[in-house]
Amino acid sequence: MTVARLAVDRTTNTPVVFLREAVGDRGCAIWVGAAEAHAIALALAGDAPPRPLTHDLATTLIASLGATVTRATITGVRDGTYFAELLVTRADGEVLTLDSRPSDAIALAMRTGAPLLASTSLLRAEGAAGPEAPEPLDAEALRAHLRQLGPEDFGRFAP
Repeated sequence: MTVARLAVDRTTNTPVVFLREAVGDRGCAIWVGAAEAHAIALALAGDAPPRPLTHDLATTLIASLGATVTRATITGVRDGTYFAELLVTRADGEVLTLDSRPSDAIALAMRTGAPLLASTSLLRAEGAAGPEAPEPLDAEALRAHLRQLGPEDFGRFAP
C-alpha cells in the first residue's frame, strides 16, 4: 500500500488518509487524528521537523535498540475503530507483533521504509479516491486546517 493522499472530511472536520495498492486500483480511507495527520503530512512532504516528533522518536528508539520495523499492517475495522499491527524484528531475530493505531503504523512505516499492508476486507475496488472522497489538501492547506481544530472537533465520526 502507499499513502495516496491526505484530505479533510468536511462533514466531520476530520483528517482522512487514503491508501492505495502499489499495484492495482483498490484502496481504503482511514480517518485519523490531527497530530497523526500532521506526522503523515510531514513524511509525505519529506520535511523534517526541527525537533523530533513522537513518530521520529519512536523510529530512533527502535533503531537504537537494534530492531527494525519489518512491516505495518492495517488489519481491520470494528465498531468504527480501525486496527493495525507493527511487526518489529529485534537484533536477536525475535519478531514482535505490536498492536497499533493505523495512523501510527502508517507514520512509522513511512519513516522506516517498512512495507505498508492492508487487509483485503478493507479494500474497495474503486480505489482510494472514490466518488464521494473529500477534496485533497496540499501540505500547507492541511497544516492550516489542523491549526483551526479544537477538542470539540474530535470523536464525531461514525462509519
